[in-house]
Formats: sequence, C-alpha cells, structure tokens
Amino acid sequence: MPNSTPARYTSTAIALHWLMFALIASGFALAVYMTGLPLSPQKLKYFSWHKWIGVTVFMLVVARLAWRLTHPAPALPAMMPAWQQRAAALIHAALYALVLVIPPTGWLYSSATGVPTVYLGLLQLPDLLEKDKALAAQLKLIHVTLNYTMLTLVVIHVAAALKHHFVDRDGVLRRMLPFIKPAGE
Repeated sequence: MPNSTPARYTSTAIALHWLMFALIASGFALAVYMTGLPLSPQKLKYFSWHKWIGVTVFMLVVARLAWRLTHPAPALPAMMPAWQQRAAALIHAALYALVLVIPPTGWLYSSATGVPTVYLGLLQLPDLLEKDKALAAQLKLIHVTLNYTMLTLVVIHVAAALKHHFVDRDGVLRRMLPFIKPAGE
C-alpha cells in the first residue's frame, strides 16, 4: 500500500459506492411502496426482494469496509475548513454504521414476526429470535427509524457533494464519479 493518498477513489471503491447506493435506494423505495399494499402474494414477493437487497447490502458493506481498510481515501482539499472535514468524517462513519446495523435489524424484525428470511429464494437464514409480536413491533420501529435516519444523512451527504462541486469547485465530488477524472489528472 503506498504511503501517499491517491487523487481519487479506486475503481473498486467507486463501483461499490454506486452499487450500494442503487441497492439501498431501491430497497428503500420498495419498502415505502410495499408497506402500503394490502396483504397479497405480490406484497410477500416484494418483502422477499427487500430482504434480499438488505442481505446483499450487508455483504457489500463488509467488502467495502475491508477494501477501505487497505486502500486509503483521497485527502480532502487543504482549503476545506476543519469543521467540514470533521463533519464529513462523522457523516461517513454514521453512514457506514447504519449500513452495518440496518440489515440485521430487519433480519431480527423478520425473525420476531415468525417469517423466515430466504436469501434469493435459496438459502434460508436462521431465525435470530423466537416469534414475539410485541418485540416485532419494537424492532420494526427501530428498523424504520434507522432507515429514515440514513435517508437524512444521505440527503446531507449529497447536498455537501453538490456544494463542493458547484459552489466550491474543489474536485471532491469528481473523486467518486465513475469515468470522470479529477481536475489536473
């Protein structure tokens, strides 16, 4: 691993970032849509898809963290105020924590409802809890609250990236965009 920090994220880091974004956005949109539907085979299929997305996101975040530990992130611009650098670090840490915690809360919720999680319709994951209606209600609230917390942080993350791109013009966003090289490269 080189001692200097790179000018942009690696292709692997960029691919994992955007793949996870697409999966998380799809899983969130699917959840919002499916929860308003009456009980039906279609709704149950959507719940399965939602669980599959969650399991996949969990596996990808583990891979992404392993990659990140061995491949340093590009340095932030020297002219960026210290408070913005701290805020960026906190938001990134919180997003990683949420992506690690949200899928297991969904799995716990599913277990407490007595509905198994069968990944891709092939691999039944073990139930983590006994069926418990009261606990399921609490876990559902936790799962939903964590997801809306993540949505809030993603909006802040996107707004900050756009501010850096259009207002500061400092190249921060370009480091994570596929197929676009940072200025000066």
